[in-house]
Amino acid sequence: MRMRKKRHGSERISACADILVPKETNFTEILQYFKDTNKPFCLEIGCGKGSFAVGITEKRTEMNLLAVERVADVACLALEKAKAAEADGRIEGGRLAFYIGNADALLEMIPDGAVDTVYLNFSDPWPKKGYAKRRLTHLRYLNSYLRILREGGELRVKTDNDGLYEFTLEQLSESGGFDVIMQTADLHASVWAEDNVITEYESNFISKGKNINSVWAKKNIDRSSH
Repeated sequence: MRMRKKRHGSERISACADILVPKETNFTEILQYFKDTNKPFCLEIGCGKGSFAVGITEKRTEMNLLAVERVADVACLALEKAKAAEADGRIEGGRLAFYIGNADALLEMIPDGAVDTVYLNFSDPWPKKGYAKRRLTHLRYLNSYLRILREGGELRVKTDNDGLYEFTLEQLSESGGFDVIMQTADLHASVWAEDNVITEYESNFISKGKNINSVWAKKNIDRSSH
């Protein structure tokens, strides 16, 4: 569903400029948005309205997170949510930043081995067969994640779409660069539910009784072929 255009959206986004990485940037400039660059650098692609980005930053105090969202009107809400969380002390400033734009351009500017964890939460499943290459767990994206992940870094995926879940497992197997360390077709009935940070989409799906699929995959130590 297309989001209605936000009133004064540009002004509202500009008001959050201190946590918004500009499109025309480089990785050195991205790091300037984080107070302690010795913390693990994590990436969420497709952050939506920001519930997960804020929640995981609050939960994992040892990490920094760059949250990416393609749609500006959606990112506006995420930015404001993050600023509110900073204001009430739930998250420390200098640990969460945002990037509005296509993930492809961002991935290209991130150097090898710079990322600790890549989060993909409820990505567009692109169900039509001809659109498979657009899926964020397609082999072409997996190869990008393998490049930017540190040795032993992780890809963590959640989806309500059973087809995308099966596709993801197939692509992970085909890539040969990941070891699957956790997989479940019903996250909220599993032992991993307790530490799970719920997104906006997820809350809606849970209320309707929809199962949530999840897979965690760790980058192989031996990646000499990539």
